[in-house]
Amino acid sequence: MVKRQVPRPAELLELMKFKKLDLDPKHRRLSSALTIDDLRKVAKRRTPAAAFDYTDGAAEGEISMQRSVEAFEDIEFHPAILNDVSHVDTTTQILGGSSAQPFGIAPTGFTRLMQTEGETAGAGAAGAAGIPFTLSTLGTTSIEDVKAANPLGRNWFQLYVMRQREVSYGLVERAAAAGFDTLFFTVDTPVGGARLRDTRNGFSIPPQLSVGTVLDALPRPWWWWDFLTTAKLEFASLSSTGGTVGELIDCAMDPTISFDDLAEIRAMWPGKLAVKGVQTLEDAKRLADLGVDAIVLSNHGGRQLDRAPVPFHLLPQVAREVGSDLEIILDTGIRSGADIVAAIALGADFTLIGRAYLYGLMAGGREGVDRTIEILSDEVERTMKLLQVPTLKDLTPEHVTQLSRYTRIGDGARIR
Repeated sequence: MVKRQVPRPAELLELMKFKKLDLDPKHRRLSSALTIDDLRKVAKRRTPAAAFDYTDGAAEGEISMQRSVEAFEDIEFHPAILNDVSHVDTTTQILGGSSAQPFGIAPTGFTRLMQTEGETAGAGAAGAAGIPFTLSTLGTTSIEDVKAANPLGRNWFQLYVMRQREVSYGLVERAAAAGFDTLFFTVDTPVGGARLRDTRNGFSIPPQLSVGTVLDALPRPWWWWDFLTTAKLEFASLSSTGGTVGELIDCAMDPTISFDDLAEIRAMWPGKLAVKGVQTLEDAKRLADLGVDAIVLSNHGGRQLDRAPVPFHLLPQVAREVGSDLEIILDTGIRSGADIVAAIALGADFTLIGRAYLYGLMAGGREGVDRTIEILSDEVERTMKLLQVPTLKDLTPEHVTQLSRYTRIGDGARIR
């Protein structure tokens, strides 16, 4: 029989230690977010539907985005045993410089739409964390202002080759003058993808007031207050080129872009050059032969061609074939530090986060981006310790098996 007794008050008090009340609502909601998905839920509550869906959505049926996320879910880790992982080293070298983590912030367009601090928050957080920040041609903070927000950190610039080539050339010159060390030459946007959430929401850039947007704004007055009381929302690096926002977007998507443009930009750019939007092994090999510094395996976050290849599925073969000739960066579908570790194990030299960064931005501005980086950094370190690998270089394909819920029947026609 269990001997029972009446609990003494002192013993009860030991069990009833209440958590200190956090009076800062932003800190409270961010500290309670333990994963990127948690930040996404906070972001959805705090952001009007049209702006949130612009970030969260993808092209057409959103199949590419879904498959890219599922690809990371469908992995199996194989941990080692009896290795000392009391300390793990997450630092890495990429594109001629260092990064404190194996991930950086991807280029995102119209970032101040999500939260008014926009790229300034992203660049500042990246600099504080010791990781690179990438500014989009369609960013809402200028090249020079990003440099001011991240004066000592690594800044990269993502270039759309525009119909008016002299506009793109001017951006290249400005990025070089501001000390940006890497240029991302983007190749997957001959035209814009069909982002149906935006169409269904009646969404426009810049946002226009309608009955629907007003009703959606009522429970989110802080977003509209920020939007209406801060600087005009525009493509900051293109503000002097003239034209409406819609005309500038149309100008940025050019179906005539070619390898000649790549050669022209390379001749102009003094730093490292990466080609972003590579989606086949054949193109990776061709770019390796041309001697570019890096490629970014990416389907543009599923926002361009729906049913495009999943970058994470493509990674192992590309790494085997060209990994010794150029650096391989991966984006699309990353939602956790475990995803990042898996990508490094299968041959990526580096990864980029887009939506994960924007969820943090919408959830809490600069502090939200800090929280995104903190969550992913903790997950990277914890995953490495559980795999019992002390450095990123110790990660190998033997640590990861890619499972698949889809079976490829045939390879299809090759584009040459």
